[in-house]
Amino acid sequence: MASPREIPDMIGEFIGLAKQYLREQAIEPARALKRVAGLSFIASLLFILAGLLIAVAGLRLILSVMPDGVIWSGVGYLAAALGLLALTGLVMWRATR
Repeated sequence: MASPREIPDMIGEFIGLAKQYLREQAIEPARALKRVAGLSFIASLLFILAGLLIAVAGLRLILSVMPDGVIWSGVGYLAAALGLLALTGLVMWRATR
């Protein structure tokens, strides 16, 4: 059993070891992943932008095929939304497999 005089030294040693362990096991590996995480974030933004542009292009394609009129325009928007929802479901289904 430690004497009461040794307890502050043991607490200081424990804090020092905990800091060293945290630095070696958490902070340094996180710093090594910084570049990969940054590139992944940029890639995800580019994929989102590409998906948005493809969705708008698909909507414009559907609207150009539909006859003129307010009702047909609404049907075109609905068809584009359902198509985008189906595509999103397909991507999520494949991502979880």
